[in-house]
Amino acid sequence: MKSRGFTLLEMLVATLIMGIAVVGLMSAITTSVRNASRVTARDRAVLLARSKMGELLLDTHFPLETMVQGDFDPSVTGGVPGGWSARLRHFEMLPNPVPGNQALDRMELEIWWMFGSERRTFTLNGYRTDVLRPEDLQ
Repeated sequence: MKSRGFTLLEMLVATLIMGIAVVGLMSAITTSVRNASRVTARDRAVLLARSKMGELLLDTHFPLETMVQGDFDPSVTGGVPGGWSARLRHFEMLPNPVPGNQALDRMELEIWWMFGSERRTFTLNGYRTDVLRPEDLQ
């Protein structure tokens, strides 16, 4: 009479194989979640940078050649500390400029945010036209 079923050794081998498979899958899932979190943080930074760049380019009173900095409200950064720094410079002017001439200004904007204990940055440049004033030519 033959008995049906699995031996204890067969059960141990099957359990070991399943354990190895589960560990491999959990490692892959952890890596995928970490990568998705990194992409989400970068996408959020890009959206914040574009929004802040538009705001700064429209600010006609933004000072030339001066570094201006600020922090983002945690409600827009997903609770992650983040901020920005910007500098506006004349980029291109006519030769021998006079007040009233058009000039092209470049806004350099750097966005930063924390990813774990690491500080990440994203830099964006934008351009706008400006009418030169006497104080711009000194």
